[in-house]
Amino acid sequence: MNRFAPLCCLAVLLCVRLASAADAGQVAKSRPNILFLFADDQRADTISAHGNPHIRTPHIDSLVRRGFSFRRNYCYGSNSGAVCVPSRAMLMTGKMWMHTNNRMQGEKILPELLGHNGYTTFAAGKWHNQAPAILRGFQQGQAIYMGGMSDHTEVFVQDIKDGKLTNKRIGKKFSSELFADAVIDFLKSHNSENPFFAYVAFTAPHDPRQPPVPNREEYYRQRPPLPENFLPQHPFDNGHMAGGRDENLGPWPRTPELISDQLCEYYGLITHLDAQVGRVLEALEQSGQAENTIVVYAADHGLAMGSHGLLGKQSVYEHSMKCPLVIAGPGIPEGQASDAFTYLIDLYPTLCGLTGVAAPDGLEGHNLSGIWNGTKDKVRGAVYLPFRNVQRSVRDERWKLICYPQINHMQLFDLKNDPHEIHDLAQHAEHKPERDRLLAMLKAWQQDMGDRQPLTVADPAPKEIDLTGRDRIPDRWQPEWIREKYFDGVEPRPQDKARIEAMRKEFGGSR
Repeated sequence: MNRFAPLCCLAVLLCVRLASAADAGQVAKSRPNILFLFADDQRADTISAHGNPHIRTPHIDSLVRRGFSFRRNYCYGSNSGAVCVPSRAMLMTGKMWMHTNNRMQGEKILPELLGHNGYTTFAAGKWHNQAPAILRGFQQGQAIYMGGMSDHTEVFVQDIKDGKLTNKRIGKKFSSELFADAVIDFLKSHNSENPFFAYVAFTAPHDPRQPPVPNREEYYRQRPPLPENFLPQHPFDNGHMAGGRDENLGPWPRTPELISDQLCEYYGLITHLDAQVGRVLEALEQSGQAENTIVVYAADHGLAMGSHGLLGKQSVYEHSMKCPLVIAGPGIPEGQASDAFTYLIDLYPTLCGLTGVAAPDGLEGHNLSGIWNGTKDKVRGAVYLPFRNVQRSVRDERWKLICYPQINHMQLFDLKNDPHEIHDLAQHAEHKPERDRLLAMLKAWQQDMGDRQPLTVADPAPKEIDLTGRDRIPDRWQPEWIREKYFDGVEPRPQDKARIEAMRKEFGGSR
């Protein structure tokens, strides 16, 4: 017997293992990183490179120039007035809100899947879907805000460490800077062989509309025009006007002066956010990882900002359900765009395809890569938008129908000739064929989605509504100057003020 044989076998086995490890390292290095930048409440028409000459977004514009834009991207409606909650759940699960849950219980969420396939996962910013899901999905996290909104200058944040949320504190910087700092720190420190998935959920441009003074002053000096579909009041009760927090941010009827000031403040938040996007992209370049990183820029939904007499996102009009989507990185054409209909849920299978990770069964989104590589013109022929039990809509390339089940009302718009949804054609006899065709399409979508909401009710509520002079109380997050300007100095409710003080105490700060 050769006494050296066992040693030879051991040496061979060791060499094989080392080679396998090296191969695995090469595979890990070859897979792209993902940097996902997610805005909050950003309308699709607030990017300069997408045709808005009144806003300054140079860094988002740079992504548009070196990436692929999806110009008809949508949030798939909502089961809540807090549209951001189901929107984020749909993003992370790849499923429509009717087929998942806002806490994502029992779902394999996107970062969790990537983490199980060798990715280092990192989160910063807003998480509005409860702690179990974020801890399941992300191995690391810094400056995480576990809520829906806050004063941008007083953000209650914590970190993920060892599978727990820890280090509660009040952020020392404006929210967008705070979250940008967090991912910049991650990019500087990440030295693993593993690729990364870094998710940064900004809270801008969600209200309070309180950009730093220079950013709002910039737009006060050179004001953007009012929306083309500006109205003092919405012409009927859409089911989510009276008592809604977003609609409470300005008095009824809306005046041009009110909307002009709030637009300046909203644009200021976006321009300030854009500067932080620039800082993050510069840090990515300095990390040496830019050439192997897919960058996604998107938002959870849009916002009315005076369109149709509304301020919020609780409608299925284009301004509230459309949202930006730009993807840039290796293998993605530069400076191109598509008008194909897409949803945020499409990002889950798309990113799986880009990373070579097998997508789980049951996803309802579509891989969008065929659109930019020219093998597909579209992934769906229409868009369906269900909002709670009060609104249902469907649109195709030209026409859009909206049903309001609780008041037995319909609207029909010719988006080719009326992109701002100003002229309701539902009662015009010559357009009855289009109305009936879209109504049948809407019902078909409902059947496919398992949506049992009737489109009419036996005892409809009144359509008429007039909120002129309605009393308004600010929510607890609005800073003093906003309360003085838009609420006549009215203070939040005592119980809301007490909640703020309790949070300050819990997070180790005071004001």
